[in-house]
Amino acid sequence: MASMIIPAPPKLAADAYILMDADTGQIIVEHEADKRRPPASLTKMMTSYIAVHELQLGNVSEDTMIPISVKAWQKGGSKMFVREGTEVPLIDLLRGIIVQSGNDASVAVAEYFSGSEEAYADWMNQYAKTFGMDNTHFLNATGWPVEGHYSTARDMAVLARHIIKDHPEFYSLYAEKYYEYNDIRQPNRNKLLWRRSSHFTVDGLKTGHTDEAGYCLAASAESEGTRFIAVVMGTRNDDARTRETQKLLAYGFRYYQTQQIHSAGDVLQTQPVWLGQSDTLDLVLENDLSLTLPRGGDDELVKVVNYNEYLEAPIEQGQVVGSLSITRDGDVVAERPLIAANAVAEAGFFGRLFGKIQLFFARLFATS
Repeated sequence: MASMIIPAPPKLAADAYILMDADTGQIIVEHEADKRRPPASLTKMMTSYIAVHELQLGNVSEDTMIPISVKAWQKGGSKMFVREGTEVPLIDLLRGIIVQSGNDASVAVAEYFSGSEEAYADWMNQYAKTFGMDNTHFLNATGWPVEGHYSTARDMAVLARHIIKDHPEFYSLYAEKYYEYNDIRQPNRNKLLWRRSSHFTVDGLKTGHTDEAGYCLAASAESEGTRFIAVVMGTRNDDARTRETQKLLAYGFRYYQTQQIHSAGDVLQTQPVWLGQSDTLDLVLENDLSLTLPRGGDDELVKVVNYNEYLEAPIEQGQVVGSLSITRDGDVVAERPLIAANAVAEAGFFGRLFGKIQLFFARLFATS
């Protein structure tokens, strides 16, 4: 059967963009995805990530009171409108950062955790390095324009994926449409949260805008077990970033899906074991295996299990003893190690002696 024909992705009116499968990390569409650009308030995704991570670790609670400094209160740009000299619960500041894109809230959080915004930015860079965000460098917690503060569409997608995967219990904050603080009710600037599509639902993440960066948006949507992340940077206005991001997501959901191929623990091969107290061993996957595939393309996969026909005991549980290779149209789309589902102890003296004789003749006849 012929492979499904997929049209070329749309060309967006944006300087850089990327579409990623949130589950597999596979890139579906990209354009100038590694070009360093000012990320504007997309920066705040890392600001909020670290604060939420501290929450998850138990170092702080949602009710931890954060003091508001003069610097935070005076910070310009988008604001939560906190007041100098007051204390604000951390969860309120997180909503101020995520929903209202508050620069004042971002500075307050940075100062609380690290003593200064500059020190917090250094912490942000450490996380970025850990995540493999090789083209990112933060100098502040807000995205305020300054030379040397940059990121890329790919790195922002990687960060968005960590937000979704690492802290799922807090991800709903990114879908909140409004937040009111100090009697000032502000809408989330991500207009896709209000748009309804028959194919997918957008539930995050963050907008950004400065003169240098243009209008930027990192968005994520889910439908029927498939979740995509789209990052669009450098569009000309608010409507454009919304429209172009929607195009990217619509293309992804129209033509691709996340397909779970195997679950962790699935037995993919039962093979002989020589010189052991058991004669056979099950080979399994350590983790779930999912792939990003064209819709209806899972029947085109070819799976090959590679293993050692003359595997000898002792074998430890979890030991790598083989591999799974999956190809589609002749191209390798996945390779995963296969591990021993259980341990196999070495046979006793006589059993091992008899087994060695059998193994010798098995190899002899296999090569003759």
